Amino acid sequence: MSASNCWGLWAPRSSRTTTDGTTTASGTTALSNAANSTSNGGSAIGQIKTVVVLVMENRSFDHMFGFMKRLNSEIDGLTGTESNPLSLTNPDSAGVARVSDQAPYVDPADPGHSYQDIVLQIFGSHTDTSANPPPMNGFAADAESKQAGLSSTIMSGFAPEHIPVHAALVQEFAVVDRWFASVPSSTQPNRLFLHSATSHGLMSNNTKLLADGLPQKTIFEVVHEAGLTFGIYYQQIPNTLFYRNLRQLKYLDKFYPYDLCFLEDAKRGVLPNYTVIEPRYFDILDEPANDDHPVHDVAQGQKLIKEVYEALRASPQWNEILLIITYDEHGGFHDHVPTPVADVPSPDGLVGSAPPYSFDFKRLGVRVPALLISPWIEKGTGTLYSRNSTTFFPLAKSLRYAQENFFRVGIVSVISAGPGLG
Repeated sequence: MSASNCWGLWAPRSSRTTTDGTTTASGTTALSNAANSTSNGGSAIGQIKTVVVLVMENRSFDHMFGFMKRLNSEIDGLTGTESNPLSLTNPDSAGVARVSDQAPYVDPADPGHSYQDIVLQIFGSHTDTSANPPPMNGFAADAESKQAGLSSTIMSGFAPEHIPVHAALVQEFAVVDRWFASVPSSTQPNRLFLHSATSHGLMSNNTKLLADGLPQKTIFEVVHEAGLTFGIYYQQIPNTLFYRNLRQLKYLDKFYPYDLCFLEDAKRGVLPNYTVIEPRYFDILDEPANDDHPVHDVAQGQKLIKEVYEALRASPQWNEILLIITYDEHGGFHDHVPTPVADVPSPDGLVGSAPPYSFDFKRLGVRVPALLISPWIEKGTGTLYSRNSTTFFPLAKSLRYAQENFFRVGIVSVISAGPGLG
C-alpha cells in the first residue's frame, strides 16, 4: 500500500503503518514488534491497533444521554422527575425547574461553566464545598443568575429520537455512565487533561498561558516513543497545539486537515495508531461549528459523528479500531449523579489559581457523555471514573477499562502502560 498523498500541517507526511502491521515507506517500526514489547509480556498482538478519539464540547451526560434510559434501562439516566430549586436562598418560595426532553438544537445562551459557576452548581454554595456527596442542586439557580429563563434550557435533555446518531450508537455499543470531566472548570483545563493526565495547574482558559503552551508530557509522545504512529485531524486551529511539546518541528507532519485527509485515510486504511479528530470550534462563513458547544447547532455535531463513524465502519481498518467519543466538560448543563469529591488524587501536586479561587485538583468535574465503539464491543453500559487512585489519565483509564472488559489489545497496552499512566 502506498503512502497517502495528504499533507501535514506544513509539510508532506512520511510513512504510515498499514493494517497488516507493515510500513508504507520508511522509518516506522512494525506494529506487531511494538505491541509485542508492551506490558502484554510478549503475547500475541491484540485486536485493536488503532484508537480514534473524538472529543466534543460542553454537554453533560443527563443533557445528551439522560433520556437514553428509555432505550436501555441499565443506563443511569433520567426518570423525568429530577429537579433543581430556582433559588438557593429562597428555595421554597421560588419553585423548581424540572427536567424535560425538549432540549433545543441551538441554545439561547451559553450557560455558566467557569470554576466558580461549577462550585455553585455542584454544592449549592460558593463557599461551602464540604458536602460528600455533593447535592448537585445549583444548576438552575446559577443559570437564572445569568439569564432569566435559562434554567429551562440547562435542565432539559434530548429525547433519543431528536439525536438519532447518538441513539443508534447507544443501542449498538457501550455507554460509559461514570465518566466525569477531569476538572470542575472550563474547556481548556479539561482538554489538556485528555491527552496529558494534567492541566499543569491551569484551572481556567488563561489565554497567556495557553498561547505560551503548557510543558507536560503527552500521550502523543508516549505513542511515538513506543514506535507507533499518531495523527491529529483538525478542522480549524488545532487545540492540541496548546501542548508546547507538539510545536516541535518533528511533529509538524502529524497534523492533517480533516476535510482533505480523514475520509481518504480511513478509506485507504492508513489511519495512525492513535488518531485524534478535532471538530470545528467556530462558525466561519459557510462552515458552521460542529463541536456541540452552545450556542452551536447540535445537528451539525450529529452530522460529524455520523461521518466519522461511517468512515471508520467502511474502512479496511474497522476490525482493528476502537472509537472513543466523549465531551470535554458539562458546559453548565444539569446532571443528577454526584461528582466524586473525595479520594481523587492530584496528578502532580500543582495548585491552580483563578482569583479569588484556588484548586488542588482533588475533585472531578460533572459527568459527561462517553461511548466506546468497536466491532469487538458488545452492547451494554460501563462504569468508569476519569481519574482515580491507580490511573490519572482519562484516556488511559478508558482504554484500560476496555482492555479488561471487552478485548485484548495491543495499542491499548502501549498507551495505558506508558510512563506514569499505568
